Amino acid sequence: MNYGYIRVSSDRQTVENQRFEITNFAERNHLQFDGWIEESISGTKSYLKRELGNLLKKIHKDDLIICAELSRLGRNLFMIMEILNLCMNKESKVWTIKDNDRLGEDIQSKVLAFAFGLSVEIKRNLISQRTKEALARKRAEGVVLGRPKGRKSSKVKLSRKEETIRDLLKQRVAKTEIARIFGVN
Repeated sequence: MNYGYIRVSSDRQTVENQRFEITNFAERNHLQFDGWIEESISGTKSYLKRELGNLLKKIHKDDLIICAELSRLGRNLFMIMEILNLCMNKESKVWTIKDNDRLGEDIQSKVLAFAFGLSVEIKRNLISQRTKEALARKRAEGVVLGRPKGRKSSKVKLSRKEETIRDLLKQRVAKTEIARIFGVN
Protein backbone atom coordinates (compact mmCIF):
# COMPACT_ATOMS: atom_id res chain seq x y z
CA MET A 1 0.00 0.00 0.00
CA ASN A 2 1.14 3.56 -0.71
CA TYR A 3 0.59 6.45 1.68
CA GLY A 4 1.14 10.16 1.28
CA TYR A 5 2.26 11.88 4.49
CA ILE A 6 1.96 15.65 4.91
CA ARG A 7 2.75 17.63 8.05
CA VAL A 8 2.78 21.35 8.69
CA SER A 9 3.79 22.91 11.99
CA SER A 10 0.86 25.25 12.52
CA ASP A 11 -2.66 26.01 11.38
CA ARG A 12 -1.33 29.12 9.62
CA GLN A 13 0.53 26.94 7.14
CA THR A 14 -1.14 24.99 4.37
CA VAL A 15 -0.63 21.45 3.18
CA GLU A 16 -1.25 22.39 -0.45
CA ASN A 17 2.40 22.69 -1.55
CA GLN A 18 3.34 19.31 -0.12
CA ARG A 19 0.21 17.67 -1.54
CA PHE A 20 1.00 19.16 -4.98
CA GLU A 21 4.58 17.85 -4.92
CA ILE A 22 3.60 14.37 -3.76
CA THR A 23 0.69 14.11 -6.20
CA ASN A 24 2.85 15.17 -9.15
CA PHE A 25 5.53 12.68 -8.13
CA ALA A 26 2.95 9.89 -7.88
CA GLU A 27 1.49 10.73 -11.30
CA ARG A 28 4.96 10.74 -12.93
CA ASN A 29 5.74 7.37 -11.35
CA HIS A 30 2.28 5.84 -11.91
CA LEU A 31 1.63 5.37 -8.20
CA GLN A 32 -1.81 5.18 -6.61
CA PHE A 33 -2.37 6.18 -2.99
CA ASP A 34 -4.26 4.00 -0.56
CA GLY A 35 -4.35 6.76 2.02
CA TRP A 36 -3.32 10.31 2.89
CA ILE A 37 -2.27 11.53 6.28
CA GLU A 38 -2.38 15.30 6.77
CA GLU A 39 -1.72 16.95 10.10
CA SER A 40 -0.96 20.35 11.60
CA ILE A 41 1.33 19.62 14.52
CA SER A 42 4.89 20.40 15.52
CA GLY A 43 7.50 17.92 14.38
CA THR A 44 8.91 18.02 17.91
CA LYS A 45 5.80 16.20 19.19
CA SER A 46 6.28 12.47 19.51
CA TYR A 47 5.21 10.61 16.39
CA LEU A 48 3.12 8.40 18.71
CA LYS A 49 0.95 11.44 19.52
CA ARG A 50 0.49 12.23 15.83
CA GLU A 51 -1.42 10.57 13.01
CA LEU A 52 1.96 9.37 11.80
CA GLY A 53 2.04 7.01 14.80
CA ASN A 54 -1.22 5.40 13.70
CA LEU A 55 0.14 4.98 10.18
CA LEU A 56 3.36 3.39 11.45
CA LYS A 57 1.31 0.88 13.47
CA LYS A 58 -0.55 -0.36 10.40
CA ILE A 59 2.15 -0.46 7.72
CA HIS A 60 3.42 -3.83 6.50
CA LYS A 61 6.13 -5.29 4.31
CA ASP A 62 6.58 -3.43 0.99
CA ASP A 63 4.31 -0.54 2.04
CA LEU A 64 5.52 2.87 0.93
CA ILE A 65 5.31 6.22 2.72
CA ILE A 66 5.95 9.24 0.52
CA CYS A 67 6.64 12.63 2.09
CA ALA A 68 8.06 15.92 0.84
CA GLU A 69 11.23 15.67 2.95
CA LEU A 70 12.57 13.87 6.01
CA SER A 71 12.00 16.89 8.24
CA ARG A 72 8.25 16.29 7.81
CA LEU A 73 8.63 13.06 9.81
CA GLY A 74 10.33 14.67 12.79
CA ARG A 75 12.58 17.47 13.94
CA ASN A 76 15.39 15.65 15.68
CA LEU A 77 17.83 12.93 14.79
CA PHE A 78 16.61 10.35 17.27
CA MET A 79 12.96 10.65 16.27
CA ILE A 80 13.70 10.39 12.56
CA MET A 81 16.03 7.45 13.18
CA GLU A 82 13.39 5.74 15.32
CA ILE A 83 10.73 6.21 12.62
CA LEU A 84 13.01 4.99 9.84
CA ASN A 85 14.18 2.06 11.98
CA LEU A 86 10.57 1.08 12.59
CA CYS A 87 9.88 1.22 8.85
CA MET A 88 13.02 -0.78 8.04
CA ASN A 89 12.13 -3.45 10.62
CA LYS A 90 8.71 -3.79 9.01
CA GLU A 91 10.43 -3.93 5.60
CA SER A 92 8.51 -0.89 4.40
CA LYS A 93 9.98 2.06 2.53
CA VAL A 94 10.11 5.84 2.93
CA TRP A 95 10.60 8.02 -0.13
CA THR A 96 11.13 11.77 -0.09
CA ILE A 97 10.34 14.06 -3.00
CA LYS A 98 12.63 17.06 -2.56
CA ASP A 99 15.83 15.11 -1.93
CA ASN A 100 14.80 12.10 -4.04
CA ASP A 101 15.68 9.67 -1.23
CA ARG A 102 14.64 6.02 -1.44
CA LEU A 103 15.02 4.57 2.02
CA GLY A 104 14.41 0.87 2.46
CA GLU A 105 15.99 -1.79 4.64
CA ASP A 106 19.51 -1.85 3.17
CA ILE A 107 22.64 -0.52 4.90
CA GLN A 108 22.92 2.41 2.49
CA SER A 109 19.45 3.56 3.54
CA LYS A 110 20.44 3.35 7.20
CA VAL A 111 23.54 5.46 6.64
CA LEU A 112 21.59 8.02 4.59
CA ALA A 113 18.83 8.17 7.20
CA PHE A 114 21.38 8.86 9.93
CA ALA A 115 23.07 11.62 7.90
CA PHE A 116 19.77 13.28 6.95
CA GLY A 117 18.39 13.10 10.46
CA LEU A 118 21.57 14.65 11.82
CA SER A 119 21.41 17.51 9.32
CA VAL A 120 17.75 18.19 10.21
CA GLU A 121 18.62 18.43 13.89
CA ILE A 122 21.63 20.67 13.27
CA LYS A 123 19.49 22.99 11.13
CA ARG A 124 16.82 23.19 13.84
CA ASN A 125 19.39 23.91 16.55
CA LEU A 126 21.01 26.65 14.47
CA ILE A 127 17.67 28.34 13.86
CA SER A 128 16.84 28.15 17.55
CA GLN A 129 20.23 29.56 18.50
CA ARG A 130 19.91 32.48 16.06
CA THR A 131 16.44 33.27 17.38
CA LYS A 132 17.63 33.27 21.00
CA GLU A 133 20.59 35.51 20.11
CA ALA A 134 18.34 37.97 18.29
CA LEU A 135 15.91 38.13 21.23
CA ALA A 136 18.79 38.66 23.69
CA ARG A 137 20.12 41.51 21.53
CA LYS A 138 16.67 43.13 21.39
CA ARG A 139 16.34 42.87 25.19
CA ALA A 140 19.80 44.44 25.62
CA GLU A 141 18.70 47.30 23.34
CA GLY A 142 15.76 47.91 25.67
CA VAL A 143 13.06 46.60 23.35
CA VAL A 144 10.10 45.22 25.29
CA LEU A 145 9.37 41.77 23.94
CA GLY A 146 6.08 39.93 23.89
CA ARG A 147 2.52 40.96 23.49
CA PRO A 148 1.81 44.66 24.13
CA LYS A 149 0.21 45.45 27.46
CA GLY A 150 -3.36 46.68 27.44
CA ARG A 151 -4.17 50.38 27.62
CA LYS A 152 -4.72 52.01 30.98
CA SER A 153 -6.66 54.85 29.45
CA SER A 154 -10.15 55.52 30.74
CA LYS A 155 -11.23 56.21 27.17
CA VAL A 156 -11.60 52.84 25.45
CA LYS A 157 -14.07 51.51 22.87
CA LEU A 158 -16.42 50.00 25.44
CA SER A 159 -16.46 52.93 27.87
CA ARG A 160 -20.01 53.88 28.88
CA LYS A 161 -21.46 50.76 27.19
CA GLU A 162 -21.41 48.54 30.26
CA GLU A 163 -25.18 48.68 30.84
CA THR A 164 -25.95 47.74 27.22
CA ILE A 165 -23.49 44.85 27.44
CA ARG A 166 -25.11 43.59 30.67
CA ASP A 167 -28.54 43.73 29.00
CA LEU A 168 -27.27 41.77 26.00
CA LEU A 169 -25.73 39.16 28.29
CA LYS A 170 -29.03 38.81 30.17
CA GLN A 171 -30.70 38.22 26.79
CA ARG A 172 -28.16 35.41 26.29
CA VAL A 173 -26.45 37.06 23.33
CA ALA A 174 -23.11 35.36 22.73
CA LYS A 175 -20.02 37.29 23.79
CA THR A 176 -18.61 36.97 20.28
CA GLU A 177 -21.76 38.57 18.90
CA ILE A 178 -21.55 41.40 21.45
CA ALA A 179 -17.94 42.00 20.43
CA ARG A 180 -19.04 42.09 16.78
CA ILE A 181 -21.84 44.59 17.60
CA PHE A 182 -19.36 46.98 19.21
CA GLY A 183 -16.61 46.43 16.64
CA VAL A 184 -14.07 44.90 19.02
CA ASN A 185 -14.02 41.35 17.63
